[in-house]
This record gives sequence, structure tokens and C-alpha cells, in this order.
Amino acid sequence: MTEHSPIEAQVLKVTASISSYFDDEKTEKTILVPLPSQDDLDQDNPDPHDELAAELSMLQQKSKSIAIIGSRNIPLPHQQLVEMLAFSLTHEGNRVLTSGGSSGTNAATIRGAMRGNPDLLKVILPQTIGQQPSDVQDQLIGIPHIIEHPEWSMMKLADASRLCNREIMDECQQLIILLSHDSPTLHTAIDYANENDKLVTCLYLD
Repeated sequence: MTEHSPIEAQVLKVTASISSYFDDEKTEKTILVPLPSQDDLDQDNPDPHDELAAELSMLQQKSKSIAIIGSRNIPLPHQQLVEMLAFSLTHEGNRVLTSGGSSGTNAATIRGAMRGNPDLLKVILPQTIGQQPSDVQDQLIGIPHIIEHPEWSMMKLADASRLCNREIMDECQQLIILLSHDSPTLHTAIDYANENDKLVTCLYLD
């Protein structure tokens, strides 16, 4: 039997509760989970992993396709949370989708999923591998499932990223997204996911 560290055990509690949440009703399926600040993490507050588990406790266990995307600028504790979440999701047999990134949410997702089960990780790029910065190209080495979009190569990166996010939303059943309230591109992704009846879990950084 595989032994897990305390933080891995906490995140496994979170992912054990992630599952399908679909019905025939046209109801909004967005969960808002404000992330604690570093000061809060340093005080005697409830463990944020337990709080996230409580937010998702109503969900029934079932393997599914889950997208994790978000801001590049997130504190180290939140990067560790994302990494462990991606690790445990793939470890438990869920498929994880994300995009490229040298730092932040997407990079942490890739690191965690590669540790959990690389075969269950799919990375969708807004353009081609050759157009990514060298550090992103290095991170993509060894990932078995990468989708490139050379047809978007001449577009502005912001426009290509919006199309990339839509493709990720189309392929997932659930979206987990880390963002600030002033992140227009990511809010557009949330709106698109809600319009297409995806379960959306928003973790706000502010």
C-alpha cells in the first residue's frame, strides 16, 4: 500500500469528493472558494485543505475529466496546493487538462500530474511548442499528451489563449480555476464553462 505524506493525505480528501455533478436543471454550478492569504496561513486558522474538502463534500465519488487553469502569479503555498491536487487527481484515476506555463497554476498542475500519472495529463497549448519560452519547452519534455495549435500561430497570444481555454472547457467536465477578481480572460473562461453546464470551482486569490 502506498504511503502518503500529511499534505498528500489532506489533498486526497479533497479529490475523493470530486465527481460528476450533472442534472437536467439549468442551474449554475459554480463554487466560490476564497484562498487564504499568507498571513492567514501563518495563524491558527482551519487548514485550507480541509476547507476545500468541505466545499466539495457534497459531490459523489467518480472519475472524471478535470481542467485546472489559472493565474501565473500565485504564492508558493497555493502552488503547492495545486501541485498536490493535480497529483492526487491523477493518482485516483481522473484525467487532468491544463495549458502551458513556466510558473503559477498551470506549471504546478503539470508538476503534480506528472508525479501522479503522466498518462492522465493532457496539455493544450495556445500555439506551438516552438513558440513557448525555453523554460516552458523544458517543462513539456516527457509529457505524453500535448496538443499544439499552429493555426493560431499568427494570432495575438491573448486571443489564442482565449481559444485554448475554450477548447479545454469543451473537453472537461469540471473546471478548477485560481484567479483574482480582476482577471478578465479567466472570468471569460468561467462564463463559457457555466454556459456549457460545467461544474466550476473558483479559488480567488484576493
